[in-house]
Amino acid sequence: MAGGKMSARQKMINLMYLVFIAMLAMNMSKEVLSAFGFMNEKLVENNLSTAEKNALAYTNLATKASEQPEKFGPLKQKADKVKEYSSEFYQYLADLKSKMTADIEDKDNYEEMDKTDWLDAYFFKGDNYTAEGQEFLDKMNGYRNNVLNALGSDSKFAPVLNKRFSTDDVVDQETGKEIPFLRARYEGFPMVASLTNFTQIQADVKNTESDIISDLLGGQLESEVSMSNYNGVVQLDKNAFYPGDKVTGSVVLGRYDPSLKPSRVELNGKKYDNFKDGSVVLDLRAGSVGEKDIKGTIYFMENGEEVPVPFKSSYSVISKPNAPVVSADKMNVVYRGLSNPISISLPGVPDKDVRASAPGLQKTGSGKYMMRPKAGNTVSINVSAKLADGKNVNTKTVFRIKDIPAAMGTVRGQFGTVRMPKSGLANTPIGAGLPDFLFDLDLRVTSFKVKVPGQLAIIVNGSKLNAAAKKALSKARRGDIINIFGIQAVIKNNSYKLKKVLPVNIELTN
Repeated sequence: MAGGKMSARQKMINLMYLVFIAMLAMNMSKEVLSAFGFMNEKLVENNLSTAEKNALAYTNLATKASEQPEKFGPLKQKADKVKEYSSEFYQYLADLKSKMTADIEDKDNYEEMDKTDWLDAYFFKGDNYTAEGQEFLDKMNGYRNNVLNALGSDSKFAPVLNKRFSTDDVVDQETGKEIPFLRARYEGFPMVASLTNFTQIQADVKNTESDIISDLLGGQLESEVSMSNYNGVVQLDKNAFYPGDKVTGSVVLGRYDPSLKPSRVELNGKKYDNFKDGSVVLDLRAGSVGEKDIKGTIYFMENGEEVPVPFKSSYSVISKPNAPVVSADKMNVVYRGLSNPISISLPGVPDKDVRASAPGLQKTGSGKYMMRPKAGNTVSINVSAKLADGKNVNTKTVFRIKDIPAAMGTVRGQFGTVRMPKSGLANTPIGAGLPDFLFDLDLRVTSFKVKVPGQLAIIVNGSKLNAAAKKALSKARRGDIINIFGIQAVIKNNSYKLKKVLPVNIELTN
């Protein structure tokens, strides 16, 4: 509407446009004012609810700080500063709202709060701010900076605080010009809009308190600090002990914290006072052979009362070993031509003190070996070990050597007689497999024979039907049995020669 010389007609159009906008504003203003008022009511209710939750959190933190000062004392100091700054700023906003609505008799009649003069006169004087307007900016900036100083400059809440309580200039979306914060947010606005704005800032204060107190305690306050959520965990230095050995280890809480100090400890029904840095230090005799229990209770002070945290575990006392334990991972049989995994260990004896030897046996890791048996029907694995007391034990374990069983021809991964259409067989490769065999071997078919009823058998090199075989297949009819036999196959990356590959039959379905 501005810029350049306008004609009389254009001036008239502009004037009519302004009149139209004014008429819309007159019709909608009452509804808009009421909407602001209802929003303000909801914010007030929410602020009361948040204030109650914050009060409970502050009380619980104070109790925790008195019971565990090393853990919660520093957190309480930060929380108290945030509480002080928040209360002061919140009350200032409440007083400002009271002053603004002091002359309004019915505080719920939001349609009467359509004037802008009170706050315009309170905050602004010509092109400058009044003392009250400058005070509002100082309070906003002071609260933000004080909370940041209490939390530390590297606090993760810095971006949130800078955004919630920013007083930076506001960019006008239409002109692109920067407008001072106070004028952009409060000059020329109806009273009810400013009232709701102040209540929203109060909500930001309460939410800031809630966010900070929750974060200081590492999440949800009650769930994180309650001792009922801790579990006692027994950590033994080893799993098995010889008769007369000392049982050594520790009992710690599931959420370990060296600053936690129990009021008392009971272990196996007796008072026990050997605890340090948040854990109970175990120092017991193993006793006789058998299963032994370790159980008791750690007591902590919470809200002025003792809270029990029970713990329970067990350990086994075993006799000193005199023979090794040898087991085949794939049964008590090893297969010729394959790398058979073998596990060899001796309870209570480290792997470095165990020696194993046999033809074709190689060590691959701690207690792990691979056996590639050679000629013969059996192989013996000789094991020797040195015990902790210096004694040596020796033993021999015999395994049977077997050949890889006969493979079976396959079509579409199926064995025996497979039903399929003629067209599918023509393009389907012939395979070989070892059903129910313990090793997963990659078998590749190199040749086979095809017999179609009424036709001569055809030799095929490779795994798919050649032209001659397809020609013979074309003469087959529905229900005919196509026999695939004489299958030759090899194991990928293995020189072992398979003894036999059983045939597979295909019943044509069309």
